[in-house]
Amino acid sequence: MSDERNTHSEQGPGSGGPAGALPAEAPTPAPPASASAPSGAKEVSGRQRLRAGLWPPRVSRAQLIVALLLFVLGLGLAIQVRSNSDNSALRGARQEDLVRILDELDNRTQRLEDEKQRLDDQRTELENSSDQAEEARKQTLEKERQLGILAGTVAAHGPGITLTISDPSGAVEADMLLDTIQELRAAGAEAIEINGVRVVANTYFSGDGGELRVDGRKIEAPYEFKVIGKPQDLEPALNIPGGVVQTLEKEQATAEVARADDIVVDALRPAKQPDHARSSSR
Repeated sequence: MSDERNTHSEQGPGSGGPAGALPAEAPTPAPPASASAPSGAKEVSGRQRLRAGLWPPRVSRAQLIVALLLFVLGLGLAIQVRSNSDNSALRGARQEDLVRILDELDNRTQRLEDEKQRLDDQRTELENSSDQAEEARKQTLEKERQLGILAGTVAAHGPGITLTISDPSGAVEADMLLDTIQELRAAGAEAIEINGVRVVANTYFSGDGGELRVDGRKIEAPYEFKVIGKPQDLEPALNIPGGVVQTLEKEQATAEVARADDIVVDALRPAKQPDHARSSSR
């Protein structure tokens, strides 16, 4: 009996478990969030995470190839647009300017047709003349005179224009004068003289603005061109949109064109004998 009482007394009041069982452990409370991170770490914001993802950039080989192709395509488009803008000078031209350009082209075509007809007439005269030797001699003399004018060995006169280029700022370059000569020749100029120097097939321009030379001979502004040819063709050729006159005006130079019924080109070039070429009977 005493043992039974002792057993009941060891369980204690309110004990519902078997004899000798330990009480259940209480759950350990979770540490606060602030305690899980080190005391020195800072919270990373969304902007910082975005910046860390973008820099340094991680570019693959395929992306580099695509970027290169896009660059080449953009460069080609830019060059094409610039080329189209450079060649579109006539798109914004006025109607009267377009008519004048068309008339100039028609005049050039007519000059070529006239030259062809003249040569055909000479051939016909040679074939039908009773004295072919005398006719051939006359044509040879006429051809010699024409070649002398082109070579600058004989003086010439006839209708034409006078072009005066004033260059107070010294901005006119040698290539501008060369372009002027080429434009005049294309318009049918037969003899040209600039500041007392005869212009021939091998004429060249050199020097910088204000220090220009023609065939090695120094010339100074104003530059005066004496040109023999058809005035109705020469003057419009210089005044076409984007032509000589407009180009000179962009460089703060002025160009004045005056027509004349008789222009005298008397600056001469000495006749030179070729070193190696000889005439052939063929």
